[in-house]
Amino acid sequence: MLRLLIKSMRPKQWTKNVFVWAALVFDRKLFQTEYLLPTLAGFVIFCLLSSAVYLINDLVDIERDRLHPVKRNRPLASGQLPKSAAIIAAVLIVAIFVPAAFALNPAFGVISLAYLLLMVAYSFYLKNYVILDVMTIAAGFVLRVAGGVVLVNVERFSPWLYICMTLLALFLGFSKRRHELALLAEDANNHRAILDQYSLRFLDEMINVVASSTVIAYSLYTFFAPNVPANHTMMLTIPFVLYGIFRYLYLIHIKQQGGSPEELLLKDKPFFLNVLLFGIAVIVIMYFTH
Repeated sequence: MLRLLIKSMRPKQWTKNVFVWAALVFDRKLFQTEYLLPTLAGFVIFCLLSSAVYLINDLVDIERDRLHPVKRNRPLASGQLPKSAAIIAAVLIVAIFVPAAFALNPAFGVISLAYLLLMVAYSFYLKNYVILDVMTIAAGFVLRVAGGVVLVNVERFSPWLYICMTLLALFLGFSKRRHELALLAEDANNHRAILDQYSLRFLDEMINVVASSTVIAYSLYTFFAPNVPANHTMMLTIPFVLYGIFRYLYLIHIKQQGGSPEELLLKDKPFFLNVLLFGIAVIVIMYFTH
């Protein structure tokens, strides 16, 4: 049962919480222990709280998931994991890690609680509203970034990065909706009611808007953010962002993938290598050039 419970907590999706590290890295505090350890603790807290949200979401969607070609194999939908076990686990996680978030940092506790409440509202209510459903998911990513900011006492965290994170989250969210709609076709509404309000053309247009906006916003960040090197070497990371978006679009349109960004990150070697090189380039430029 423990193995099934851990699977339902979706540890693969913990990669989404890497957004918590943004402030630490981009504020040049990665190698300062007094900030590194709180960020690591904050990352763990967000991982556990997001797992509680996944358990709640699976409980709410259990009947629809049983009709889905992939989700029906989840422990709850398949009946392998009792509902009671998922409920108890979700309650315990919230009861332990929300207070832990406040103990770590009061402001971080408020942000963590706001994230939890927003995601629970999404599971029960907000996911039924077109466009707002994806914007809610994007807001969850921004709250992760904000949580990291308060943990490292950032005084001048660039608003451009908030914009970039928001646009990137929208890009991933709309891409996931597109994958679901293409995979389920005419049966999509039976699995996720909101898909009836989308079309492939509509999603493609929104994806194009946020993809272009992401590149523009990140490019402006590399030139105008107050904490980037004055010699503009940060602009050398723009090609990695471009390739990452182009590769993701390729996987969506040609390979018919994109349902789980975290799985693409781990399984698609070119995409993973690009993200890795981007991270290395950012660290080298931010920490070893002036």
